[in-house]
Amino acid sequence: MAELIRIYEENPNPKEIKKVVDVLKRGGLVVYPTDTVYGLGCDINNTKALEKIARIKGVKLEKANLSFICSDLSNLSDYVKQIDTATFKILKRALPGPYTFILPGSRSLPSVFKKKKEVGIRIPNNAITLEIVKALGNPLVSTSIRDEDEVLEYTTDPELILEKWDNLVDLVVDGGYGDNQGSTIIDLSNGGDDPIIVREGKGSLEIF
Repeated sequence: MAELIRIYEENPNPKEIKKVVDVLKRGGLVVYPTDTVYGLGCDINNTKALEKIARIKGVKLEKANLSFICSDLSNLSDYVKQIDTATFKILKRALPGPYTFILPGSRSLPSVFKKKKEVGIRIPNNAITLEIVKALGNPLVSTSIRDEDEVLEYTTDPELILEKWDNLVDLVVDGGYGDNQGSTIIDLSNGGDDPIIVREGKGSLEIF
């Protein structure tokens, strides 16, 4: 049975944030709010938790398209290769925000991701998410819980999310109603001078 915790984005309660982080550090799976749709996440350093997410998605871990949720750009070099000035300017302009950026992966990625040439990086504009990641001390690995083919209420209403995910996750963070539109995905793996729009979502394309 998953636990439901209410956290308010205007002023996330540190005690509640700590509860979420404790679950993540124990290898638990957490559904949490972002600035787009709700996400399913775990600690990037916990291989068993990563494998659980891959099983839920029905894919092998090395083939799963997962995003790294970071709290800021300061630790980016731990997960991506050195990026050019044009790329950095785009990231600085767009983040935090409803974007996923595909960037070339570095050699210092956790072992399960060593074969990945690119990684998806997100810094959502959501105080709950950012406080969880800061308190955890490293990125969350995340996937959207949105149904790709249709928008259903249970992907935006935390109580209905709990009903659907009750036996699959350890905790659902109720941060209020979620959005029903995913992030805009931008491929910057060839550098900031050649951004490729992979998927148009909530984020405006005008900044590019």
